[in-house]
Amino acid sequence: MFTMVPRRRDSRPPRLLAAALAVAVPGILVSSCSAQPNSGTTQNDSVTAAARAAGAPASPRRPGAARAARLLTQAAQAAIGTSYQGEEVVTRWSDGGGGSVLVSDIWHVSGGKTVTRTLDAGASLSSQAYESSDDDGQAPEGVFGVTAPLLQLLEKHYVVAYAGAGSADNRTAQVVEAWRSDGSIAARYWLDDATKLPLERQVFDSHSNVISQDVFIDVSFTDPSSGAAAGTSSADGDAISADPQGTWTDPLSAAQLRALHARGWLVPPQLPGGLQLFTGAETEAGPGTVLGLSYSDGLSVVSVFEQRGNLAAELDGWRKTTVNGHQVFVAEPDQRSMTWSSRGMVYTVMVDAPDGTVNAVVSVLPHDTPAGFWKRMSRGLVRLASWVNPFR
Repeated sequence: MFTMVPRRRDSRPPRLLAAALAVAVPGILVSSCSAQPNSGTTQNDSVTAAARAAGAPASPRRPGAARAARLLTQAAQAAIGTSYQGEEVVTRWSDGGGGSVLVSDIWHVSGGKTVTRTLDAGASLSSQAYESSDDDGQAPEGVFGVTAPLLQLLEKHYVVAYAGAGSADNRTAQVVEAWRSDGSIAARYWLDDATKLPLERQVFDSHSNVISQDVFIDVSFTDPSSGAAAGTSSADGDAISADPQGTWTDPLSAAQLRALHARGWLVPPQLPGGLQLFTGAETEAGPGTVLGLSYSDGLSVVSVFEQRGNLAAELDGWRKTTVNGHQVFVAEPDQRSMTWSSRGMVYTVMVDAPDGTVNAVVSVLPHDTPAGFWKRMSRGLVRLASWVNPFR
């Protein structure tokens, strides 16, 4: 069953899903990006269902819940109506103690385009500036994924609360928190007091440890139309690619996704961790179609790309590793992009989620049986037959 967030004009994936990634099909290296199953219900889903059956709210409303929801809505609107530029620093920590940092310059003109240039990236990400795919400026990617579609999912899976005044990037801010149904804090946002644009976000695991921290620094709210966001050059004068990864379709409807599933595409309606399919799109790359699907619970975001073909034995900028017993390629150095092929389909996963969720997502997607498995099985069957055959 396909249950998607209602389609809106701004229902595109966040900027993470617009980063370039590379997958190899026979004889061709295909570069693609987003136009952005088998999973049980989450605890939040169960609580929500039980509460609705009883006619009660899914979780107790925390103090200032209405104010928090209003501030987050204003933050999503600020991404459209406010001109801004600044530097976004995204830091992630893994369970093993390692981490990664992604630094990007961002320019946005009110009612116009958004331009992003990655400054510190691995082989899986392009350091060339690129324009976001919102042609009319009405569907920007948002800062830290604060967009209307993701806020719908955030308020579905978490309880938002107003936490008072604070400061970020030497500016006064309003602080909003998201809480899990078990009473643990999930995220904290600092919204600029004057414009409501997000300036900082922290995401916590269930033990209240910070697993990611995003900051938007050196922010100015002057119109940058004479520079990068005009779509001509960056602040340093570098050329900007208007659409380096190809043109993606408008978001696909649930009916279109069901039709793709009937034609052999996977298109899982859900992924582990309560991640719900909220948008999908297609593009043509190399020899065929690339399908990009985006999943989220409002905080974590996972993008799954499907393309018919097979991977090469080696990929530049990627290394082989094992995730939950499955061999995949991971992109260096951030290891937040993974790719593998199975049964004539290449799967590429880009993640902004806790390690446990990532491992579960990789496990539920298709993988080929390890090399040599059936050969070993056939030898075992022959040996077994020799035991029970009285004429041998």
